[in-house]
Formats: sequence, structure tokens, C-alpha cells
Amino acid sequence: MLNSANNNSLQHPVTAPSEINMNGYNRKSPQKRRYDMPKYAVPPKKKTSKERIPQPKNTVAMLNELRHGLIYKLESQTGPVHAPLFTISVEVDGQKYLGQGRSKKVARIEAAATALRSFIQFKDGAVLSPLKPSGNLDFTSDEHLENDVSKSAIAVDGQKKVPDKGPVMLLYELFNDVNFECNNIDGAQNNCRFKMTVTINEKKFDGTGPSKKLAKNAAAKAALASLCNISYSPMVVPQKNVPLPIDDKSSSMELPQIHADTIGRLVLEKFMEVIKGQEAYSRRKVLAGIVMTENMNFCEAKVISVSTGTKCVSGEHMSVNGAVLNDSHAEIVSRRCLLKYLYAQLDLQCNQATAYQSIFVRNTDGQYPYKLKSGVHFHLYINTAPCGDARIFSPHENDTGVDKHPNRKARGQLRTKIESGEGTIPVKSSDGIQTWDGVLQGQRLLTMSCSDKIARWNIVGIQGSLLSSIIEPVYLHSIVLGSLLHPEHMYRAVCGRIEKSIQGLPPPYHLNKPRLALVTSAEPRNQAKAPNFGINWTIGDTELEVVNSLTGRTIGGQVSRITKQAFFVKYGFLMKNLPGIPIRKVTTDYGQTKANVKDYQTAKLELFSAFKREDLGSWLKKPIEQDEFGLVE
Repeated sequence: MLNSANNNSLQHPVTAPSEINMNGYNRKSPQKRRYDMPKYAVPPKKKTSKERIPQPKNTVAMLNELRHGLIYKLESQTGPVHAPLFTISVEVDGQKYLGQGRSKKVARIEAAATALRSFIQFKDGAVLSPLKPSGNLDFTSDEHLENDVSKSAIAVDGQKKVPDKGPVMLLYELFNDVNFECNNIDGAQNNCRFKMTVTINEKKFDGTGPSKKLAKNAAAKAALASLCNISYSPMVVPQKNVPLPIDDKSSSMELPQIHADTIGRLVLEKFMEVIKGQEAYSRRKVLAGIVMTENMNFCEAKVISVSTGTKCVSGEHMSVNGAVLNDSHAEIVSRRCLLKYLYAQLDLQCNQATAYQSIFVRNTDGQYPYKLKSGVHFHLYINTAPCGDARIFSPHENDTGVDKHPNRKARGQLRTKIESGEGTIPVKSSDGIQTWDGVLQGQRLLTMSCSDKIARWNIVGIQGSLLSSIIEPVYLHSIVLGSLLHPEHMYRAVCGRIEKSIQGLPPPYHLNKPRLALVTSAEPRNQAKAPNFGINWTIGDTELEVVNSLTGRTIGGQVSRITKQAFFVKYGFLMKNLPGIPIRKVTTDYGQTKANVKDYQTAKLELFSAFKREDLGSWLKKPIEQDEFGLVE
């Protein structure tokens, strides 16, 4: 009976009188009351208006992300006091945009939207402006007129900064139709590389990287640079310590990102093209090339040269007749290939029927018989920072753009490459003057670093001393790096360290300040051992040339086509056949012929003096016996 009673009590529990309210409803706990409720597999969610309304973008915030330091001005206020009409303006990239509204906030929103539409092609249906504020408005309040750009977002010296958001996130915010597609590609060195293609409004942009994430970021950066002129380049953020050009503080040292990416892509594509059939020589650590444009038309840009290499000749292989390449670093070889191209272009001037095809024209109002056509520019690409001063920094320390030790003695020092090895040492650590017999007895043959040679090109030009007797100096318009671009260190290395001390240059020689840029698809650090060979190709060549960097000759033991000897022969031909040359016969040896080009030598000596005045060391020369060879008849 007891068990039966207990069972009944469990099935029909007795409710205490205090648990019954006046309407007869039970005040049991929710857990017990759910027993009598209908059963649902998933409890229904309450519909809220917030979930149904898409969150629109704030145009003012979006514009402030893309262009920092903007100032909104109240242009006018019209209409009656109870219903005023405000007009507010904002200046973006030198252009003024207006917006009108019943409140200052709404007018500011419209001005920002107008500015955004001027340089961003929004997909149809994209939400640009936030919902109009509802409720009672204070039409006379200045609360929304104050600039809400935080101090951290204002760029240095009023110039634009890199956007605060990542490229992929920003791309999704600006465009609705964004599609990424990933492809796995293998590089020439069999190191896995990913290629990501982003499609926006039927336009495709590529990015590569060692991971899918980095490749996606690179593709997004390329798209933003092309469609919105938004750059993530380290050159965009000028820091307080970066020495901008002293003669033009307002000029930018940055090459537009879309142009930098085009230069890098063209050189890489040309390298993959010329290496076909000789993949055994595709192994490389440093890749360089020179691209030529006319009137900055990058749609018709030409790759003039492509080269690889990281070594210098061994001292025992020095040549007394200019038959070896002393320096096989990629950027130095690319410049020598450019010299070969310049000689070929002057050859066209020797024949009246082909003279119009040349990039040179007769110079009727100067001391030099020929000069470059107006609008012709040369751009140097290197897949990493040039060795020497431009590369002496830690890429992972949190000091991008700001040198915490600008007066450190290592900054700006002239440095030399080491024979048959990699890396550089300061010239003050070297043994001073190099002699022929000393090198043959075992003294290491030293060569000036690539950073120092590029600095030299920015004073005396890239045409060399022989051609300086025929043409006006030719300077690089830009230098594009594939990785390790540190704005301050790079600028100091290529021109900044001597800009205050250089003086007395004979016109038209001057301190050239090339524009600098980093490609969006940066090259990863290559830990493989550098090969002992390098390749070179110049426009017009039917095949590439492979040079043994340690011997300075081709792998077949032949004289390279870009040696001193080869150029001296070309120079002799020009002196005999080129119209407008006053002296037709070359009677001196190679070294003396160079010394006879007075203005070039004056500019070069002034460069060396500038380095000394800045206490950066003395330029180290090769043994003079190397240049004591004559022109072969």
C-alpha cells in the first residue's frame, strides 16, 4: 500500500494551496510546466528587427580609413531656422567635394559619399551611406562637424598612411563582388608557391606567396592599388627621420604601386621565358632586370635585361686584357646588359636609314653629341635589397621607417664584397690599396658593394665612362625591390648619405634620387646555397649566356659578351662610324681612354670626396693593371 501510494503521488503530485493563484493557474517552475507544453525539436527564435536590417557602411569612417587627416568645412547654411540646409565640403587629393543635408552630420555623410564615388567604382546596390538619423535633430549643433580622426590615424606631414585595416578586409568592405581562386604553383627552384587570383567586376588581379594567406593578401593589395590607388607600400608612410629630398620636400619618393607591380611581373615573366630549355641554370638567389618605358606608358614597357648571380671573380682569374667579369651580382650584370643595349642603340645612329629607331637623338645645344629621347626612363628591379648599406638592418625588429640609432657609425659606411663569397664588410676593415701581385699571392680581391655602386650611378649615371664622351648622363628613374625594402635604409644607401656633402658637379651631372617601391607579391627568403653561376640576357639576344662567377667567363670558357674588352671594341667602332664625333681614332689604352673623359672623372672624384667628408670610408679600386689593355685592331 505504501508503494502504491508513493506511485500515485509521483504520477499526480499534490499542489499546495499557496502555489495556486487567483486565476487557477499553477505557479510551478518552468521545468515542470514545460511537461504540458507542445514539444519542439528546436525552440523558435524571436524575430528581431536588428537581424533583418543590413548594417550599412559609414562613408565618413570609410573615407577616413583611405585618406587620413581630412578636414570638413562648413561652406554655407541656408533656409529658415526651423529647417536649415547645410553645405559641407571635404578636400581629397586636391579635389573639393560637397554634400548637403538637413543637419551637419547628414551633409558631411553626403560629402564623404561623393568623394568615395570619385575614385571607387562601387558595384550596383552597394550601400554607401548610413541610415538617416531619426528623432529630434539639433540642426545648429557642431557636435558632428568636429573631425573625429584620431591622432594615431593622422599621417606624418599630412601625407597619406597605409590603411589601418588589412587588404582583404578592406577589399570586401569596398566591393560586393569579390571572388578569390587559389592555384598551387611550383617555382623554378621547386619551392612551393601559391598563386591567388581575385576577380572584382570582371577584372582579375594576381598575388603569389609561400602561403595561401600571403598570396591572398598580395592579390588584394594589387586590386586595391589598381582600382582605388590604395597602397600598402612601406614608402607610403614617411616617418620623421626619413630624409626626404632636400630640394623638393613635397615630392614623393614612391613609385605608384601599380607601376612597381608591372615592373616586377615583367622581369619575372621574362626570366621564366628565357630560361626555358636551360632549367638547370634557373637556380638563383638574386634576380634583377631593367625595364624601359616611354612617357611612363607601362602598357608598352620593354624588358631590356634580365640577370642572376651573387658572386665575384676569384683573384687568381683576374685578366690583364679585360676578358673577365669581375662582379657577377645580378643588379651589376643587368646594368652591364643595359650598356650593351645603349651601344646597340647608338649603332642605329650610324646608318641614316635606322637612326629614327634609336632611343638617342642628336644633341644640337650641348657639349655631348647625343642624348636620350625625351620621356625615356629606365627602371631597375631587384628581388631583394642590394648588398651593403641598404641591407644592414633587421627586417623583423619593430622599427620600420624609424632608425633608433641614426648616428651609429655603421650607418652609410662604404662596404666591399668578399672574393668568392657572400656578404660585405666595411672598407675600413679592408687592407687598403689592392695590388696585382698582392692578389695573386693570396690577398682577397675586394669589390665595392651593390649599394655603393648604385649610389655611384646616381651621381655619374649608368652609361659608364666611355659612353660619357658621346651621350649625356643617363639615370635610373626608379628602383623596385621584391623584398626587404626599408625606406630609410634604402634611401640613405642609394643617395641620402651624400646629399648634404656632394658639391661641384659639372652640369648636367647631378645627384639623382630614384623613386623606390616594393612589389605586392614579395619574394620569400631563400635559404638555399647560392650557385657559382649567373645568367644574363639582353633584348635582341637569341639565347641567354651562363657565366661562371668565380672565373668571370662563360661555362664554356669563352669571353662574355658584356666584358670591358667587348665594350671597348664597340666603343672603337662608334668612334669611327658615328656622325658628329670630333675625334675618330682611339690611341690610348682602356684605362687612359676612360681618364680622358674629364667631366665624368670630375663627378666621380667629387663622389669619392663626398664619402670622405661624411667619414664613410674611401672607395676601393681594383689593381690598375686590369685596365692597361689596348684596342685590338
